[in-house]
Amino acid sequence: MEAKNPNRHPVNPNWAQLQQKLKQSRPSVDSKRTPYRTALGKRKERPEPEPEPLPPPFVLTPTSDDCSLTNVIAMDCEMVGVSSQGNKSALGRVTLVNEWGNAVYDEYVRPLERVVDFRTEISGIRPKDLWKAKSFWAVQKKVAELIKGRILVGHSLSNDFKALLLSHPKKDIRDTSEYQPFLREGRRRALRDLAAHILGVKIQIKEHCSIEDARAAMFIYQKNKKEWERNIKKYIKSKRKLKEHE
Repeated sequence: MEAKNPNRHPVNPNWAQLQQKLKQSRPSVDSKRTPYRTALGKRKERPEPEPEPLPPPFVLTPTSDDCSLTNVIAMDCEMVGVSSQGNKSALGRVTLVNEWGNAVYDEYVRPLERVVDFRTEISGIRPKDLWKAKSFWAVQKKVAELIKGRILVGHSLSNDFKALLLSHPKKDIRDTSEYQPFLREGRRRALRDLAAHILGVKIQIKEHCSIEDARAAMFIYQKNKKEWERNIKKYIKSKRKLKEHE
């Protein structure tokens, strides 16, 4: 009979079971899980971590819930096609927003001529939108009242004035398409390009929205307001001096 070693400790049954399981375990070839090595040098499988959800896209939202009429407002219009070929633009919708980006006026307009092309893919206007639209003359009168004596912000406002058959004092116009620092090699840039570059947002991805476009123009102006107004004061001052000299 073999003599027992008095210094040998009995094997813990839990440790024996663990060794047996480690011997039997093998990494799965078909598994798509990522293996990693344990402290004992054996491979063990673990599931891949869940991908983090992407943050929601940044959208233009009002900076306040104040819907009052402010001294600075922004305007944007959407056009529809009239005339026999539908290639003549007519006012289909007009929106005014205040300095916080809230709409203070937003109306669909019934053009003076029959609509041939609603240009929905760009204007976002559909036939049903004009079923109860206000007349052109009623909208024109209201817009004229709202913008009178106020600084008007917008993008390519000359097109909007043409559609509205209105004008506005040049000193009170802040057009993001004409502001010198925004030009690229002397050429005008699209509103969506300015919004992406200055505000870091994407607009006009599909159909246009006059509220969103007016809001974008307003926020672009607000972000550059101090320098913009300083440049206008310098221009007016130099023009006045030139006139006095003449």
